[in-house]
Amino acid sequence: MKITGVRTHLYSYNLTRPIGDANSPKGWAKGSHLAVFIDTDAGVTGVTLGGGSARRHIHSLAEELLVGKDPRGVRGLWQRMIDRAFKGNNRGVVNDAISTLDVALWDLKARLNDEPLWKTLGASNRRVRAYASGLDIPLSDDELREFYTRMAGKGVHAGKLKVGLNAADDLRRIGIMRDALATSGKQPELMIDSNEYWSPKQAIRHIRQFEEQFDIFWAEEPARRWDYRGLRQVSEGIRAAVATGENLDSVSEFMALVDNRAVDVIEIGRGAGGITGGLIVADLAYAFEIPVSVMNCPGNFAAHFAAALPNHIWMEVLDAGRVAGFTIDTRMEDGWIVLGDSPGSGIVFDEEFMQRNAVADPSTADTGLANGRRQGAALYEVAEGETLWEDE
Repeated sequence: MKITGVRTHLYSYNLTRPIGDANSPKGWAKGSHLAVFIDTDAGVTGVTLGGGSARRHIHSLAEELLVGKDPRGVRGLWQRMIDRAFKGNNRGVVNDAISTLDVALWDLKARLNDEPLWKTLGASNRRVRAYASGLDIPLSDDELREFYTRMAGKGVHAGKLKVGLNAADDLRRIGIMRDALATSGKQPELMIDSNEYWSPKQAIRHIRQFEEQFDIFWAEEPARRWDYRGLRQVSEGIRAAVATGENLDSVSEFMALVDNRAVDVIEIGRGAGGITGGLIVADLAYAFEIPVSVMNCPGNFAAHFAAALPNHIWMEVLDAGRVAGFTIDTRMEDGWIVLGDSPGSGIVFDEEFMQRNAVADPSTADTGLANGRRQGAALYEVAEGETLWEDE
């Protein structure tokens, strides 16, 4: 059995609501998916979703390293791709390409086994606990309340709020999230995420103020993702756990955080080397008794990976209409993501939708990436709508 080629289709879609954070407070209302297909001479195809910016690297890596190889040796193929990226380093869009191909290969392996991916990965339970994530800076108080109340109606009692622009607004909005989640009938568990907008000292000052009124489970990215000194400073200065890692690409980037006791909850995204790379990061965390949390993805397909991790606490769920152009065999039930029995990750693409919404290249203006890190981050406090300077 051999891999015969890779196909990709890039398409855009409208979100059902705007999403944004402290760096992108106006938010964005459109998204795009890169549908990836790895074909074999057995007539079985592995699929997944990726980012359009990695498209060129996905094709070049597949054509050079995967075509002609047995797709069942997923971890060996992952190592081939990692070794090829050695000089340039497996970071950025190259890492995105490796991660995407790795997830598609695991999907393919499960389809060849004629079983759901969670079984191929060795999970014994199809259920993964969920927490609600709003990416909610652009939402009004009423919209914020509606989102978390709707998630509470699905049995979700844990939620994460975007913060960072204004402490008074943050305090009010944390209260709205708490009260909405309480309608689940369970004790709300509260998290905040400042998306690296604060300096360590700013983070400690703001979070301590929050902790005077609320029991905060974790503070996410309260300093730069790589700043083990600053993250440890925050962890030692607040009661809440420090969670970070969603934007790291390789296990090597987690090592300094673990070695310097700078992280209390390790977040693993699909960009951490795909499923294979994520398993390595989770094993590192397990060795040091650190819990892990898998980050959001369209359709929650990464829950297959999360289900196989013994140290996983809950997975981020973002309900904003990103299940566009495909269906997936997962559902929400009493606060849990429940995985189905369809082979692979359960993703089935809608060819007609993809063709109708096809685009040549992803637009950073549509996805919010053009905003980058906001002016004044970690230096000055800049309210929403206020600017420090204008571009020349």
